[in-house]
Amino acid sequence: LAYLPLAAILDHELTLTKPLRLTADTGIDAICHAMEAYVSAKANPFSDGVAASAMRRLGGALHTACSSPADGAAREAMLLGSCEAGIAFSNSSVTLIHGMSRPLGASFHIPHGMCNAMLLPRVTAFSAGGAVKRYADAARLMGLCDEGAADIDAAMGIPDALQRVTSDLRVPTLEGFGIDEAVFRKAVPSMAQAALASGSPNNNPIVPTATEVEALYHEIWDVGVGLRARGEAAA
Repeated sequence: LAYLPLAAILDHELTLTKPLRLTADTGIDAICHAMEAYVSAKANPFSDGVAASAMRRLGGALHTACSSPADGAAREAMLLGSCEAGIAFSNSSVTLIHGMSRPLGASFHIPHGMCNAMLLPRVTAFSAGGAVKRYADAARLMGLCDEGAADIDAAMGIPDALQRVTSDLRVPTLEGFGIDEAVFRKAVPSMAQAALASGSPNNNPIVPTATEVEALYHEIWDVGVGLRARGEAAA
């Protein structure tokens, strides 16, 4: 076992004044922690249990915590879920989302949770075919599909469901954050190498090549342009 606190002081009242952007981005970061822990190659029965509990709490509370910030039950669920998600990934590791997020955030000074939120839908689309049952479980736990949906439908539908979550919570695109396209595309090869060097992508259900990581970075830019054009992302 890795991180396993003897006690944790989780007072949701300390989070009641968190602004929307911080609530959304840190909440999606916690979802990434839990889901990545659950689909990681290093997942185990202990991490599975806390990851599943975290996804259930976070999926049920994120929108309420963002839209009704004084809702104590939602804030408490987010805080407990975040703690559980931290325990989960500390005992099984994160995967490709975090692997790609670190160099993206470092290169363009994007807050960590926002980076993960930008990456979450497309990286999940890349990965879902490598762990259909696990992603189907995640979709059900977070309320992102019908409870009775077939595994393949739940897993293949989770990227679009996560895109709706990030769009609803006005996660900015790379362009919307103010990044210059030419500068971004020039940085892609080095970011891809840094992502792979972190080791996290090796835990992914589908282990990517450098070329695939580069293509994902470019795809995230291109998809973001479309989202902004349709008014589905923050300007």
